[in-house]
Amino acid sequence: MNDILERLSRTLEARKQADPDSSYVAGLYTKGLDAILKKIGEEAAETLLAAKDGAPGKIVYEVADLWFHTLVLLAQQGLEPDAVLLELDRRLDFSGLEEKAQRRT
Repeated sequence: MNDILERLSRTLEARKQADPDSSYVAGLYTKGLDAILKKIGEEAAETLLAAKDGAPGKIVYEVADLWFHTLVLLAQQGLEPDAVLLELDRRLDFSGLEEKAQRRT
């Protein structure tokens, strides 16, 4: 599964050089951070609505859109998906309550 993230990450990086008129992602990069954040907000809202509907296929579809646009944000910010995976891996060693308590200190 990690291969999918690597391939997608390479594609998103390549889109930085693409023509915005021929690439949706290049268009988002050209529009800038606010446009990317707006898409993430829209996709998050659609994910919430899909979950409320309780349709598994719709949830998967919307989460895929949310993840995709979040990966666009990471690429735009010069960050790799591996940074997020490493953070998630680090958190596996803690309960959620322990992890939240550490943030306060």
